[in-house]
Amino acid sequence: MNSIDYIRPTTVDEAVSLLTKYKEKARVLAGGTDLIVQMRGGRYQLDAVIDGKHIEELNQLTYSKQDGLVIGAAVPCHKIYGDEKIASAYPGIMDSATLIGGIQIQGRASLGGNLMNAAPSADAIPALIAHNAVANIVSAKGTRSVPVEDICSGPGRTTLATGEILVSISVPAPSKGFGARYIRFIPRNEMDIAVAGAGVSVQLKNGKVEAARVALSSVAPTPLFVENAGNALVGKEPSDENIQTAANLAKEAATPITDMRGTVEFRKHLCEVLTRRALHTAVERAREEN
Repeated sequence: MNSIDYIRPTTVDEAVSLLTKYKEKARVLAGGTDLIVQMRGGRYQLDAVIDGKHIEELNQLTYSKQDGLVIGAAVPCHKIYGDEKIASAYPGIMDSATLIGGIQIQGRASLGGNLMNAAPSADAIPALIAHNAVANIVSAKGTRSVPVEDICSGPGRTTLATGEILVSISVPAPSKGFGARYIRFIPRNEMDIAVAGAGVSVQLKNGKVEAARVALSSVAPTPLFVENAGNALVGKEPSDENIQTAANLAKEAATPITDMRGTVEFRKHLCEVLTRRALHTAVERAREEN
């Protein structure tokens, strides 16, 4: 077994320098709940693990009604849903943060790690897409912000270049009349991987949908942003019929596979059902904010 350097940088610049040095032979540890398992399984042959838990920017968690939410890449899930103000303002994100693993996992796992792991079944990513979240990425060249839906490029792969690190995720402040929901189907009651999932949001104004977003998990090589499903609701009342139209579009966009967890037909059916149910709940939440 090869030795691996475990390094605890305290600044973003130091982490970027290490990532540049080790290139593809290094990974950032945000929580470790995926990375450690993958290393043991032989997915990664690394020379260095760079611990992000000791970098201030990766552990920031701030929220204001004016500026919105900033979640450091290494902030564990329990700190997010344990903050009453954040939980109240972003129930759609809470839906996913409380589903990742179990209580013990949530003491370490982070939404940033969930995003960088880039699993098609990731629970956090559809909810973040629904909330118009952006990933704040730093390298030696500077900082760039990327919509979350543009981060994953394939199973376990992201669009980050060598030497780049995810520092935080920014989520806009919800406006009056905003509602969101993440829902998934799993074979067991908890601690399982989604067979399919749907993260949605709606912005209501004067009884009609001003904006809407739909994202799916476990039904494509990456978490799937179904832009036309949300757009189909814009300018219309959130009626059963209009919501059904959006749900049908989500079903059509899905490109799942058949495996031991479910068939193509079953997963596509779930996309319609879960999107429809999630949109109804998001509308209910939005009306509560009016």
